Amino acid sequence: MLMAFGIGAVGTAVGAMIGGYMLVSIIGPETWKLAGQFAGTYTGGGVNFAAIGQALGTSSDLFTAALAADVIVTALWMATCLAVPVLLGRSSNDGPEPADVQPADDEKADKMTLARSLNSTGVPMSLRHAATIIAIAVGALWVSGLIASWIPGIPKILWLTTIVLIAAQFRVIRSLPGTAMWGNYLVLLFLASNGARSVIANIVEMGPAVLYFALVTVAVHGLIIFGLGRLAKIDLQTLAVASQANVGGAASAMAIAGARGYGDKLLPGVAVGLLGYAAGNYLGLAVAAFMHGLI
Repeated sequence: MLMAFGIGAVGTAVGAMIGGYMLVSIIGPETWKLAGQFAGTYTGGGVNFAAIGQALGTSSDLFTAALAADVIVTALWMATCLAVPVLLGRSSNDGPEPADVQPADDEKADKMTLARSLNSTGVPMSLRHAATIIAIAVGALWVSGLIASWIPGIPKILWLTTIVLIAAQFRVIRSLPGTAMWGNYLVLLFLASNGARSVIANIVEMGPAVLYFALVTVAVHGLIIFGLGRLAKIDLQTLAVASQANVGGAASAMAIAGARGYGDKLLPGVAVGLLGYAAGNYLGLAVAAFMHGLI
């Protein structure tokens, strides 16, 4: 799953650069910013799209049009990832759909542990726990802003991403009840607000080139992850879940694995989806910097 996810991330970066190079004459001088945003969102998720857009100062009209295009293309790609293992699997040697072979109850319970932690604390959560989580989040924001003011060459969002990744390695923070649940809730709330703001009329106003950009990025991602993935002898089910983790994030990877009955893919899919949230800002800003120098 990790290998498939890595191949998909490379495919996303290549797709964003190809799309940007093809459409720069239509989209205009902010194409490089959009390349970074699409690279970020199709490595991690919508949170990365917004973070990179804020860091780069993408104009509001272009941002909202690209957001609508992102939501549309992500939905289309989810349908594709549901269909690909079935359509291509008929002529492959992957064997029966994983839904036909269910894991043992104990093994299945172990694999559901992370998925359950995204929806329940599992233990009572006190006011002290909630206050500590809020203090860590606010403190990380404050420290990242402080460091960014000292070292202006690196965007604040990268300092924030780095700080929270480091903080998450400490057991005392990682073991706080509710960290995964509240994090997942805020991600889903953010995605819901993104969907509410995704007005298709914005694409019409800005022109269809923004939608083409998103389509090219995801199409190239798909060709690379399924093409190179099959050459690396990775099964189609793993590739589909990993691709959805790239394009839609951890929640949609979990949805794909659950809908198709890929019980053994659920935990790895969620794990690489969370990795995508962590890596998306770095990759997206790197692609933006590269495209800024190229175009």
